[in-house]
Amino acid sequence: MEKLSSDDSNRNVHGLSHGGKIILFTCKRDPAVNVSERSGLTYRSFYFEREGNAFLNATEGATAISKKLSAHVDIVTCKCAVDVQKRVKTAFVLVTKKSEKGSSFKYSLLALRSSHRLEPCIEFKLPYQMKGKVCILQGPTVLWSHDNSVSYTSPLAEGVRKIPIQMSKCHFGELPIQKGQLFALGLSEPLLANHSPTLGYLFEGGHAFDGSLILPHPYICITQCMRVLTADRVGDVLRCAVIAATSNQQLVLFENGTVKDTCEVPFGQAEDIQMVDTGRNGCLFVVSFKQGHVCAVWKETFQIASCWSDVGSAHVDDFLGCGTEQILLIFRNKEIFSGPLEKFLITDLCGISYSCGQGSEAPKASPPPQETSLLTLQALESRLQSGLIVLQELEREVRVKDRVVQQSIQVLTDVLSGRETVPSQPEQEGLVALWDSDEESNDETLDDKLHESPALSSRPKIDKLWHRITEEQLVVGLILTADSGIPASGVSLSLLTEPGQNSTPAVIQTRSQVFWLSAPGPSTPTLSSPSSGFTFSEPAAKRCRQHIASDDFSACRLAVTAVTKLAPLLTSGCVKCRAMLHYVEKAEAVFPGSSPTTAVLHCGEVSLDIHDLCQKPLLQNPQIKTDEVREDLLSLLTVLDNWVLSVDSPDYSLGDIDGWIKRREGFKKIDVSPEYLLLDSPGSSAPMLLRWHPINPFQGDLSIHSSQLQMIQFLDSMLSYLPDSCYIQPVKRPRSQSMTQKLASALEKEVLSLREGLSSLLCVKDEEERNKGRAGHGEIPDSGSAEDLIRYGREAWQQNVEKSRLRLNPVVDAGKYREMIQSISQIKMESDLAALRQLYQS
Repeated sequence: MEKLSSDDSNRNVHGLSHGGKIILFTCKRDPAVNVSERSGLTYRSFYFEREGNAFLNATEGATAISKKLSAHVDIVTCKCAVDVQKRVKTAFVLVTKKSEKGSSFKYSLLALRSSHRLEPCIEFKLPYQMKGKVCILQGPTVLWSHDNSVSYTSPLAEGVRKIPIQMSKCHFGELPIQKGQLFALGLSEPLLANHSPTLGYLFEGGHAFDGSLILPHPYICITQCMRVLTADRVGDVLRCAVIAATSNQQLVLFENGTVKDTCEVPFGQAEDIQMVDTGRNGCLFVVSFKQGHVCAVWKETFQIASCWSDVGSAHVDDFLGCGTEQILLIFRNKEIFSGPLEKFLITDLCGISYSCGQGSEAPKASPPPQETSLLTLQALESRLQSGLIVLQELEREVRVKDRVVQQSIQVLTDVLSGRETVPSQPEQEGLVALWDSDEESNDETLDDKLHESPALSSRPKIDKLWHRITEEQLVVGLILTADSGIPASGVSLSLLTEPGQNSTPAVIQTRSQVFWLSAPGPSTPTLSSPSSGFTFSEPAAKRCRQHIASDDFSACRLAVTAVTKLAPLLTSGCVKCRAMLHYVEKAEAVFPGSSPTTAVLHCGEVSLDIHDLCQKPLLQNPQIKTDEVREDLLSLLTVLDNWVLSVDSPDYSLGDIDGWIKRREGFKKIDVSPEYLLLDSPGSSAPMLLRWHPINPFQGDLSIHSSQLQMIQFLDSMLSYLPDSCYIQPVKRPRSQSMTQKLASALEKEVLSLREGLSSLLCVKDEEERNKGRAGHGEIPDSGSAEDLIRYGREAWQQNVEKSRLRLNPVVDAGKYREMIQSISQIKMESDLAALRQLYQS
């Protein structure tokens, strides 16, 4: 192995990467070859040595293309592709030889085998010269287009073949489905009847398909290169993800023929798109341009990672042998006597970087040490101050709790001793009472409150009924007035179909949630339903008093939503739905000791029309404060999945996480609820809602409303900002269980009680039988006579038979069995009650 020499005078050099090595093909007149074989193809492969930071020569070879001295041999293209017959990935090079008269062109596809020899694979002649883009794909198959006709050849094709469809603006690719299918995509010329103008053709099956499933029709003419990322066939429908570079200097991601995301690139005339798998750091798209420019774009964020210029070629492979892929950029060398691999860069943009022959730029000047120390001291001082403030608040809360506990103990002691205790005013303790304690009602007697309590159990008053359609779901919302006075835990909303002439209304399967509409400003809509997720706010009785303005009508309003799938409603012809409110009346306010009763209230009808189906996305302008924006927010909170995560950093403070989220591109604050941030990028399939609640400088809770993929992508980017010792874990649900959880607990308790009861009975019976067995078995007779031994064996055998019969048909104590049945019956009644409540709530 020798180092690459610097006096390389090759011309027409083409390179590719294969197996972590770089292979360079050159057409030249080599004096080392026989005089009668002057025009040949040579190759050299190189591997990278880390210690020397250089490429060393691994293998080399040559083959003759033409024996005539006047023959003009040139390389068309080279590419790695799968050899179907040998089932290995092989390096291929396509060369052409022009005849003396120039009337025909002979093409040869050569394969570089593992034996380091160039072997001919395909040979064919054409009356014209290949121009434009020529592809070598699996097979190997050579594809090209000429005068609106697409041609291809392969070892199994037995010559050059043309597809029976003429198309322009042609693109070639491979669908990664099972063995892989090669396709051509373009505009049909002329336009075929009953076919889309964007036409695709599968070479293996020989049939056409709708090309708009891969690329939309408007993008065919402006697409310069493309790459199929994933493909799957669901029934007769093709689903795929495609990345394409357009002439508008854009990198566009398509999913199932629709635009998913776009990225502006700084260069034009893209030639090739490659993908780099850097392992745990994600994937990169490497786009090569015609003028020697290269651009790298992150796949996850679709943001530009880095750009380079004056690049001769870009390759992707595991050049370092570390198990992940890197980018190799071979820069153009303006020096005459230098080799083709004297200036290069190997990087994955994630910490790996090897370069040679690059002019090192001066690093950006860092601040002086004194200034850096000053900034560090200021940051530490601000963290210390915030920590002291939190500590003072915690100490104040502890003092208040201790005083309340002491007064409670004093009150209990006085009650037991028969003494009368005068409790202090709630305002003196900084707390809010469990009932209204306004100054106007301080002089009211208990009788007055009892007279007013029936108003609480009256029917709730409806403020507004609204509906939205989002993500193929129908959301119906109901806002109750401030004086409704019903508990949020017993409220739900259901939908009924419109009754026909001879039919009764049917219940539509829905999922209901409850929200508190708090005052505008620092407070936000808060989920209060047990099934809605965890809430950050504490109970009202433990919260410090906040003076609320008397004209704030929405401070105590309650919003109830119900969501259902839209498709079943439309297919069944249901265009009107009845909204029914289920709530629990406060009967104990009138009759103490009585159980609460449930009631149902008809709230109105919701009608669906074509304008609802074509309405625009929700929260288009979150900066305005209107009821429509609040309803859009409630709809998204109902539809989107919710995750509540606890962020804990034991060693370092978390920093300004709220500011970091707001600085991210695309996040907007919702003015009707400032604690929520909205991410509604053009490429996202669904919006994303975030809410950050700091507990102290080292802890906080993060609420995410989005899809699971968006949540994982956001947490991945957030981990890069958080300290290394920080950990994130889901927040446990509140102690109040939903009806479904109560039903599951009741059923589990029923099964466990049944198992434990039966086990205890059987264990007692087995012990009794074991004691009887010990008493029944006599000792083996000492006489040792045959008759005594036979009698003893017969008695033991009969006892074993009787014991087996009793084990199969156990007889238990009647009293203990009765106690077990009573206990199980009581537990079963509780589980049946929980099942009825869960069925009623749903």
